[in-house]
Amino acid sequence: MSEVFSAVATAVELVVGLDPDLVEIVALSLKVSLSAVLIAAMVGLPLGAAVALVKFPGRRGAVILLNAAMGLPPVVVGLIVYLLLSRSGPLGEMGVLFTPTAMVIAQSILVMPIIAALTRQTISDLHEEYDEYLCSLGAGHLQRISTLLWDGRFRLLTGLLAGFGRASAEVGAVIIVGGNINHVTRVMTTTIALETSKGNLNLALALGIVLIILAASVNAAAVLIGDAASKRYG
Repeated sequence: MSEVFSAVATAVELVVGLDPDLVEIVALSLKVSLSAVLIAAMVGLPLGAAVALVKFPGRRGAVILLNAAMGLPPVVVGLIVYLLLSRSGPLGEMGVLFTPTAMVIAQSILVMPIIAALTRQTISDLHEEYDEYLCSLGAGHLQRISTLLWDGRFRLLTGLLAGFGRASAEVGAVIIVGGNINHVTRVMTTTIALETSKGNLNLALALGIVLIILAASVNAAAVLIGDAASKRYG
């Protein structure tokens, strides 16, 4: 039991003392996850809004597909990205396998359906409120999409935070395409798994503390933004 307390104490010291290895791993984790969320948002926000507003054949199927894709198995996504980026794959010439770029690609694929599905629901709800007003203005699809995306920005931020939470906690896909290479592709989740298997609980616990703080901060931000949106939209 004393060994556990000692490991926890050392982990806290690493966090408080801003251990260089710890800072490097956390910085790379944030860089990869934020990049993935940004890319996923660029695709997911307009896609979700388009599915919500534009009537087209198979629209219901698209909604079901978006919702189902929110639960994509990370290891399957990692395997698919690995096959695409491997030397024998169609994108092998890019040479990005086992780099942070590959990890961003995998996380983007995992996060995009979450953002798109939550955006579709948000825009659909807003459209019910503003449909008559937008019709009176003669707004087209693009005008409706841009207007509702801007008006629902506070609600949509919650979806982006949910996507970031998924990305930052991901381990299966990133370890397949990133390889968990020290000083290159080692992020918080993969390092926790590796160091725990090696018996190095100090660094694993330190990263676990940071990950918990990060998750709590994201959830707190989501709640605050949700409350702000509720007050704004009544």
